[in-house]
Amino acid sequence: MSGTNDNTSTLKSYVDSAVGAAQNALGNLTGSTGDQVEGQARQDKGQAEHDASKATLKGPGFTATAGGIKKDDPDRAAGSWNQTAGSAKETIGGLVGNESLKQSGRQQNLEGQQQEAKGQLTDFGSGVTDRVTGTVGSAVAGLSGNTGAQSEYQKQHDSGKTLQRGAEHDIQKKAEAERQ
Repeated sequence: MSGTNDNTSTLKSYVDSAVGAAQNALGNLTGSTGDQVEGQARQDKGQAEHDASKATLKGPGFTATAGGIKKDDPDRAAGSWNQTAGSAKETIGGLVGNESLKQSGRQQNLEGQQQEAKGQLTDFGSGVTDRVTGTVGSAVAGLSGNTGAQSEYQKQHDSGKTLQRGAEHDIQKKAEAERQ
């Protein structure tokens, strides 16, 4: 299944791991060291594919995965900026005893959190939609033999995966910070 396709896929990683486990087990039953080694190598490859399919590089305003680079929804950066500016106002207001500035900063911080969350949900929803549309479209195009359309649908899937992984990364990071 994984012949020459270098595209990382979580499903492909599970299939390669399962095939490797079966081949390893067969090698154990038959006493074939070659099958055992080859099965273990296939399992290791499946694990590496799984890790690569989940790998995400998050930068300011963009997300990069094996599927490509996508720009974040503008609300994510604007919301983050409003949180930072609001926190600064709140701190300065507290230091100088200006309750109005402190309250204004608190409000800006809360609005920034909501704005960032809206951008994350937009990216997550668009990502899931693009992944599903790309997967279904690619399958249909593959069945009809339209390799050009299949390639375009695969790009749409990969783009959606990048958007989704970027939003997941930020949501997970925020949840971890709140647990501490």
